Amino acid sequence: MLLHIVVFLITFCGMEFMAWFSHKYIMHGFLWNLHADHHKKDHDSWFERNDAFFIFYAVVSVGFFLLWQNDILEIGLAIGLGIFAYGLAYFMVHDIFIHQRFKLFRNANNRYARAVRRAHKMHHKHIGKEDGECFGMLIVPLKYFKN
Repeated sequence: MLLHIVVFLITFCGMEFMAWFSHKYIMHGFLWNLHADHHKKDHDSWFERNDAFFIFYAVVSVGFFLLWQNDILEIGLAIGLGIFAYGLAYFMVHDIFIHQRFKLFRNANNRYARAVRRAHKMHHKHIGKEDGECFGMLIVPLKYFKN
């Protein structure tokens, strides 16, 4: 049981690196065509092409659940849950808290909440795929914690 908790926590924390890496090198790289509508709205739909990245990680998470369910990978459940939990946290912070796709958490105003907003605002300052900054989500550079 302890192994599964450790694997879950490592997976959750590792997903911040995966989010940063895929955001910087994939979303702002060769799959910019899927991510561009997130930086510059060119549509009237509530859905964005950018949402395809959530689907990708959901499929990866489900894949680990299936590996566990079929007795192929004992820690598959812990990995799948770690990916799922990070995806849920990312969705709540990015899509709900920052971009207000659902009108929740509007009044959150602690130091961390302000730092996350500042860092993400700096990321969206650039509407093109070059010259970006702050590609992670939950770990925020210290400079954005100013008062």
